[in-house]
This record gives sequence, C-alpha cells and structure tokens, in this order.
Amino acid sequence: MNTNENKNEIMFQEKKRWLFLGLPFTFTVYTIKADMITVSEGFLNKRENDCYMYKVQDVELLASFAERIVGIGTVKCYTGDTTNPVLLLTHVKNAKEIKNYILEASEHSRLRRRTMNMLNIGAEGADEAEDDG
Repeated sequence: MNTNENKNEIMFQEKKRWLFLGLPFTFTVYTIKADMITVSEGFLNKRENDCYMYKVQDVELLASFAERIVGIGTVKCYTGDTTNPVLLLTHVKNAKEIKNYILEASEHSRLRRRTMNMLNIGAEGADEAEDDG
C-alpha cells in the first residue's frame, strides 16, 4: 500500500449478492477505502454504517460450498466499533482480495494513528495474585 494514497479513493466497491448464481440484485453496497469501511443498505429506507479501518482487529474469510461454486464469499471483520463489533461483508465477489486488503490497511491505519490493539488474553486475577504475594 502506498503511504501517499488518497484516503477518499475507493479501493473496493461491491454489492451484496444472492447466493443463487451470485447475482447482485440487492440494495446493500460495501465501500472500502484506505481509512474506512462503509455499509449502505436499503432502497426506500436507507441505512449507512461506517467503521474506521484502525478499529478492525481481525478479519476472517468464510466461503461455503455454495458460495465457492458461484465465486463469492463473506468477509467477517472483528472490530472495536460500538455499533458493529462484527461487521459482515456478505456474499461479495473478490472476497479473498478484500479480506487481505482490509487486514493490511487496518494495520497501516493503526501504525499511522499510533494506536495499539489490546486484547484480553485471560489474565483475569493476575493483579490480585501480585498483591497477595
């Protein structure tokens, strides 16, 4: 990824597709930029949800047998976002490329912002044990 790239440049824009033949006849659009993922849903009633790239903690690719047959997949993003802790990009083409891009872009975004991703790895009670000893 180029560090001078325009943050507003759209890297991927995919529509949610039907599992049947992978046809894009839905009203959900996923837009992925260098600093943000946007999910826009709806036809009459619109809903738009954004997640900053630095909040993405991990990315997973899910592809059922039926999805693989029609050439689509689901990208599952685990985020620190309060409105969407698990962000699903459901039934999209180029799912593997999107997953790899989000994983790399989120790491670059955290480095740019100088933020760290802290995970709880089961150290509950460690402070109490130190106080006792």
